[in-house]
Amino acid sequence: MYKPERETEILSFWKENDVFKKSLAQTKAGEPYVFYDGPPFATGLPHVGHVLPSTLKDVIPRYQTMRGRYVERKWGWDCHGLPIENLVEKELGLKTKKDILDLGIGPFNKAARESVLRYADQWRELVPRFGRWVDMDDDYRTMDASYTSNVWGAFSKLNDKKLVYEGFKVMYVCPRCETSLSNFEVNQGYKDITDISVFVKFKLDGHLSGGREDAHLLAWTTTPWTLPGNMALAVGSEMEYVKVKIGEEFLVLAKSRIEHVLKGKEYEVIGEMKGSELVGKSYEPIFDTYKDAELVGKENAWKVYAADFVTDIDGSGVVHIAPGFGDDDLKLSQANTIPLVQHVGMNGEMKEETGEFAGLQAKPKTIAKDEHQATDVEIIKSLAKKGALFSKEKIIHSYPHCWRCSTPLLNYATTSWFVKVTDIKNDLVEENKKVKWVPEAIGKNRFGKWLEGVIDWNVSRSRFWGAPVPVWRSADGKTIECVSSIDDLKSKIHRNTYIGMRHGESEHNVKEIFNSSVETEFHLTSKGKNQVEEAAKELKEKAVDIIYASPFMRTKETSEIVKAVVGFGGEVIFDDRLSEFGTGDFDGRTRAEYLEYYKNNATKDLIDFRFPNGESYRDIRNRVSDFIYEIDAKHEGK
Repeated sequence: MYKPERETEILSFWKENDVFKKSLAQTKAGEPYVFYDGPPFATGLPHVGHVLPSTLKDVIPRYQTMRGRYVERKWGWDCHGLPIENLVEKELGLKTKKDILDLGIGPFNKAARESVLRYADQWRELVPRFGRWVDMDDDYRTMDASYTSNVWGAFSKLNDKKLVYEGFKVMYVCPRCETSLSNFEVNQGYKDITDISVFVKFKLDGHLSGGREDAHLLAWTTTPWTLPGNMALAVGSEMEYVKVKIGEEFLVLAKSRIEHVLKGKEYEVIGEMKGSELVGKSYEPIFDTYKDAELVGKENAWKVYAADFVTDIDGSGVVHIAPGFGDDDLKLSQANTIPLVQHVGMNGEMKEETGEFAGLQAKPKTIAKDEHQATDVEIIKSLAKKGALFSKEKIIHSYPHCWRCSTPLLNYATTSWFVKVTDIKNDLVEENKKVKWVPEAIGKNRFGKWLEGVIDWNVSRSRFWGAPVPVWRSADGKTIECVSSIDDLKSKIHRNTYIGMRHGESEHNVKEIFNSSVETEFHLTSKGKNQVEEAAKELKEKAVDIIYASPFMRTKETSEIVKAVVGFGGEVIFDDRLSEFGTGDFDGRTRAEYLEYYKNNATKDLIDFRFPNGESYRDIRNRVSDFIYEIDAKHEGK
């Protein structure tokens, strides 16, 4: 029979006797055992999905500890990424990426930071209830600068081994989040939906052999919204094609697809040909989106090309090519210098050049039934008006959606940073063979097969709340530097030499009261003036070019003494951003009152602790950082 009091007794015993720390102390001299644990987000409460993995993450380190090995177990928080951003967007009422830019990246990231650990205390209470031993006091957070610096170090090492690169590829992007996603993210959001596929007629320029009639190539697509970006058609060079007559029209399609495409229609086969006979033929674009535009490679647009990816398994044997929205399409475009156009922005909106479709979402998020088809329907209506629509049919297929916001994803050509996993695939496959998998089939089949077909890993996102990719590129693009750490960054951007100095002893120091108001004037004491003179003598050897100071009376008096001692003839520049720590309601109150409030109200995360109506250390860091960045850009070699 379950007795909850037994559970609390055990937890109390562990806590009162510091059992976990004692187990670490006993094995301190043992061989280290490293157990990597993917940290959770603290934006929600623990649920049943955390319990089983957390138990496993506890059992293995315990077992190794019992064998005498030293297993340091440190708790962590996953603080960055789209899950946090989506949460903050909802709370701030932001709908699009543009809304974030209008608000400002600084305020948005501040809100993200403040939201990250809102449930941390509940996690600290519940994790021990799982029976798990882990150090939750000396935790790490992925948003900490030290963690980011380590990420940069790993990225830099990959760069040194030439395993990272910036690539222009077709990837799935979320138009609402306006960023590309990794394969792992994409695979989490597939849904079965109904879409409309169309067979479209493209009128050939000139005539085919064996007749002088106007003929149309019949192409098939499941993405009508891409048709305004059509730049080419593709055929299989060795495939058999036929020209058929239906009524007064002459259509060209794959011979093996006749029964499927023309089902229920009377037709007459007029001629047969290899796909190679169609290659090089020109046709008239259906939409004049880019007909009069100046495009690189325009002489290669709206022609028929041979492509290995064309099959007669489905469709018509003729493939519509929109280079900006398909991997095969892009590769064909790059190989033949076919213009790359994107009539849809990364936000999913049809661009101005699409005319009647401008402003429509290519693949709207479904709220009402089949709303994701809305733009496809408008395209199909336009095709019908132009006489370019042959037929349409509904298909049910599995389509990827953003697993965070449920927006249909778009295949979209864009730049991103990749880890060249394909270069080390063979090593990964061999290492996997050394792993003891339970059950064995998981390692051999599911994970093993995945490794065999691994593709390069997309590691960057076009968003805001995350670790920045540590790559700096000069304005002309000729110089690229990869930063390996925060210290490395500091060494690269050092422009001036800064000497920091506090004011001497002031009347408010003697009275032990806090003063963060410029209006209340406290002067230097005699002792304070002597302190400043002695400190300034150390600056005589320095060539002081500029003096900045906060606008308080005590700092003004300090700066005047420094000027006299070092022989500085310029004007001191006063800046409010160098002001004292804003103590808010405690301005003018005693140090004893201050410390009493601090003792009773301070939290573990001291960087965000503030007195009523006062500042936090993070606020100070931000304003002083703004000041430093501004003057560093303003001066050179000072």
